[in-house]
Amino acid sequence: MAEVPTAMSGVSLVLRSTRVITPEGTRAASIAVDGGRVEAVLPYGAEVPAGARLVDAGDDAVLPGLVDTHVHVNDPGRAEWEGFRTATRAAAAGGITTLLDMPLNSLPPTTTVAHLRTKQEVARTRAHVDVGFWGGAIPGNTEDLRPLYDAGVFGFKCFLSPSGVEEFPELDQEQLGRSLAEIAGFGGLLIVHAEDPGELAAAPRRGGPAYADFLASRPRAAENAAIESLIEWAKRLGARVHVLHLSSSDALPLIAAAKREGVRITVESCPHFLTLTAEEVPDGATEFKCCPPIREAANRDALWQGLADGTIDCVVSDHSPCTPDLKSPDFAVAWGGISSLQLGLPAIWTAARDRGHSLEDVARWMSSGPAALAGLSRKGAIEAGRDADFVVLAPDETFTVDPAALHHRNRVTAYAGKRLYGVVRSTWLRGDRIVHDGVFAEPSGRLLGRND
Repeated sequence: MAEVPTAMSGVSLVLRSTRVITPEGTRAASIAVDGGRVEAVLPYGAEVPAGARLVDAGDDAVLPGLVDTHVHVNDPGRAEWEGFRTATRAAAAGGITTLLDMPLNSLPPTTTVAHLRTKQEVARTRAHVDVGFWGGAIPGNTEDLRPLYDAGVFGFKCFLSPSGVEEFPELDQEQLGRSLAEIAGFGGLLIVHAEDPGELAAAPRRGGPAYADFLASRPRAAENAAIESLIEWAKRLGARVHVLHLSSSDALPLIAAAKREGVRITVESCPHFLTLTAEEVPDGATEFKCCPPIREAANRDALWQGLADGTIDCVVSDHSPCTPDLKSPDFAVAWGGISSLQLGLPAIWTAARDRGHSLEDVARWMSSGPAALAGLSRKGAIEAGRDADFVVLAPDETFTVDPAALHHRNRVTAYAGKRLYGVVRSTWLRGDRIVHDGVFAEPSGRLLGRND
């Protein structure tokens, strides 16, 4: 048995597994935790320091806690859609230890420092996981952007087409340029819902339950045009931009070329775009509705290629819940959003393993990638100095999605009845086990600011 370094006398926990996912690869290891952080990643048989608790995960895999940078909590103001307590329970149950809340769908939206403080006060005692906040860039709030940044938001979200809520209007091209220039001036990040309003207006529109009609109303051309415009703005201003929830695989060559040219652009996609297809959506099944939409199987396959080759930087949920009554069977009027906080990890792992990817890939896409996007230097990896955030996963076990077992407030899901690989045994936040076999500890999440 390997000896423990004498400097590790303060270690309170050793988490051991034959499969620990580290930046250097998967290995049998013992993770020593001191003061909520990883003190060291030791050989599997290392001696346990005196006074430390040993937890042996056996052959279950230990991954870094997931980081989800795209979550609509909607609290306060629309807490009947979702709230911090229920959203973060669902996150913890799904192996997510850090989430960033989007600035819209709550009332007020996070478009001023005062609004940010309101939201933080609501979240402060209700969060099971660590929570940070995006600010919003809307018409007329350019002067609020720098104060929000100084107050700790991680960047700013904008829409280029209508958002669906009147209190968070979209930016036109002139307003986009003004906001982006301001954000670039202090080194911030603009994250963009990129659909071109002109392309959307020109698309055929027909109400009713037919998914094919809804898909035709949100064409790939809308994403492609908006992303092309965003790239030009980023080039012109030397700005840093991020494309949210990429659905159109046609845009991948544009993004790849921009990256090669040195444009400061990153891009995410979501579990629903990578695991679901238009061909499987039944008419009237608006639990599958989101904007941009779930597209055809060939498009999904091309997104996987973009993920594999690094054009797509990360995978996050875009958890966008609502009350069941807003999911009318008419695709034209139903709320657009998919609730998947608890299911993202098994959904992506199920598809990834079928395509020959590893848990190391999943950890890169869903933990280190989002952490890097947000600048969360203490999150996203199992290595010395990082927060002791872990998810213990049984990757070879399966379960069938039962909406009654989900923890988000309104248990509407596009994954009902699907058989998925990857059972989350437990989730750990800064060395404390916050959920284990479905039993939750009291909320202990912290509010995070930029650079935490």
